[in-house]
Parts: sequence; structure tokens; C-alpha cells
Amino acid sequence: MIITIDGPAAAGKGTLARRLADHLGLAYLDSGKLYRAVGLKLLRQGLDPADAGAAARIARTVGIGDLDEAGLDDEATAQAATLVAAYPEVRQELLLVQRDFAAHPPENRPGAVIDGRDIGTVVCPDADHKFFVTASLEIRAARRLNELLERGVESIHSRVLRDMKARDDRDSGRETSPLVPAGDAHLLDTTGLDPDEAFAAALALIEQ
Repeated sequence: MIITIDGPAAAGKGTLARRLADHLGLAYLDSGKLYRAVGLKLLRQGLDPADAGAAARIARTVGIGDLDEAGLDDEATAQAATLVAAYPEVRQELLLVQRDFAAHPPENRPGAVIDGRDIGTVVCPDADHKFFVTASLEIRAARRLNELLERGVESIHSRVLRDMKARDDRDSGRETSPLVPAGDAHLLDTTGLDPDEAFAAALALIEQ
């Protein structure tokens, strides 16, 4: 079983994906961490994330084993990831990693749950179940602000809101693999849902 969960930042797709994977005994992949791994390697090697050629070369070296690296959650890594994610060459390299994960889930799991921006449209267009998880921009910004504060990162709501809007525009407007719902995806708006309610709604759709 392959389940794809796409959507913008802080919509709740990661939390939902992990819970579904745990509940169903499936492997879980946060595809965004692959792009963060590229960004982190670039920074550690003193390379410029704005250099598409360097980013593509680094992307060829990234694999699932890089997703446990310390530093993936750093703000500098996140900013680098947003740059490299727009390069078609990088996306093509990481597409192979994601499809291999779906075709051969680790630990002999009977399937995988993968979340990201283009999983249901590009990575696994033939997935058994597809979700597009969203929420209002204000709610997503508030969630991200709380997450940053819990990690001890000082921030203000207006800046988080501005940065999130800019990221939404980049993700939806890029030519390669833009953030759009798959035509056959279930739309799940979590604006008024807590994690338990979102999980119950998604699981009910799968069990149908």
C-alpha cells in the first residue's frame, strides 16, 4: 500500500503521515528532509545553495541514510532547502530516491506513507491513497511559530507569516513539480481539526 500526503508547510501533513504509518505498519518518508539533506551538505562543504550545478552534484550523493543527520532542522538548512528544491536537476535526482523507497520499503514493510509537495502528482501518481492536506495561512503560521518557540528559536508572527506566504508562492509557482493537489486526491482541511481528528478523518477514507 502506498499513501501520499501533499500540502503546504505546517498544514499537519507530517504528523498525519507518521500516525498513519505507525497505525498501518508502513514505512514513513518525509521527502522534505531529502532536500534539507542537500542543503545541509552544500552548507557544510562551503558551497552556495544558489548554485544549481553544485546542488545537482550533491543531490546525487544523498540517500535515506542522510535523513538522521544533526542540523536538518536548522533554519539555515531550511532556507537552503527551499532554494535547491526549485532546481529540476535536484528534483530528478531525489525523485529516484523517493520512488525506490516506495518500491522497496525498508524493514520489509508492506508499503509506505510519503509526504511532501509533489508525491501524489509526480513521485507516486499510481498510489493507492492520496491526500492533499491544507489549512488557512494564519493557522499554519501560528503552528509554525509555536514549533519554533518550542525549539527555542526566537521569532515573531508577522515574519513567520511573511516567510510562509513567500514559500507558498515559490512552491505553487515553480515550473517543475508545483504544489497542486492530484486530481484524485482527498482534500483534507485541518484549519479546524486537531491531530486526532485529522487522523480519524484520513483513516476513515482509507478504510472505505
